Amino acid sequence: QVQLVESGGASVQAGGSLRLACVASGYTSSSPCMGWFRQAPEKEREWVARIKRGDGSAVYSDSVKGRFTLTEDNARNTVYLQMNSLKPDDTAMYYCAAGPVLWGGYCSSRPDSYDTWGQGTHVTVSS
Repeated sequence: QVQLVESGGASVQAGGSLRLACVASGYTSSSPCMGWFRQAPEKEREWVARIKRGDGSAVYSDSVKGRFTLTEDNARNTVYLQMNSLKPDDTAMYYCAAGPVLWGGYCSSRPDSYDTWGQGTHVTVSS
């Protein structure tokens, strides 16, 4: 069973940067899709970015494209989310998730396609 632990959340000012990390342990080969999601108070969980482990090619939501970068370090079973040019709208609890590939071999952006979640790490961006 895969377990995920996020870290790196903090309070920063607008325009600043943070790097979140998600360390995966357990039978990770069964869950090659890794995604980052976020949830602000009283809002639905929002997909941020995803990657198929070993693929090296990340996909981003329009709201973070050009500012966030998802990378993987397979030797450490870790995925990172580098967040630059942060805005107050980026304030949320950030979650790492793992899940299987879907038919066709691709990873989904839907939260219900991921079966393992970390506990979350909080990011606050002040103006």
